[in-house]
Amino acid sequence: MSNAEPRWLSDEDQHVWRQIIAVINMLPPQLERELQRTHGLSLHDYQILVQLSEHPEHEVRLSDLAEATQQSKSRLSHQMTRMESAGLVTRRNCPTDRRGAYAVLTEEGRRVLEAAAPTHVASVRDHLMDLMTPAQKQVVGEAFTTVANHLRPTGRPMTCPSLTNPDQTPKAAQPSPSGA
Repeated sequence: MSNAEPRWLSDEDQHVWRQIIAVINMLPPQLERELQRTHGLSLHDYQILVQLSEHPEHEVRLSDLAEATQQSKSRLSHQMTRMESAGLVTRRNCPTDRRGAYAVLTEEGRRVLEAAAPTHVASVRDHLMDLMTPAQKQVVGEAFTTVANHLRPTGRPMTCPSLTNPDQTPKAAQPSPSGA
């Protein structure tokens, strides 16, 4: 254990830190209230539906889904049970690993995601994106990417398909070529 003097935060660092904590504490509940009120979804429900919509075959191994949504496997299992009861997802056993399973997006889950995506995007814009200038967004994006990559347990950067198209909606929420 070191007896060295702590590297206390400067006044500027303290201010930035407190603003980050305020946003972390206030933004997710605000986004969740709007999803819950309008669509009966939690923010975690929405994140799971988005993850599933963005993967081929609309399925993701449960262990990968837990990591992507920052949930414990136990919490995700309980959440999957609730979402299965609502008809949003199903589970499928992994054919190559008897202990593994996949979460699969159902047609009902796709429909709910398509209905909820515009609400969520409007909420993110109203409470975050539209409050910042393009320069601020770039700085925040770069800074938070650095921190997230540092904190990610696997040590590998998370890929985000929307980085190439910031206005991209989740694949299941995009209109089909027939306009449906």
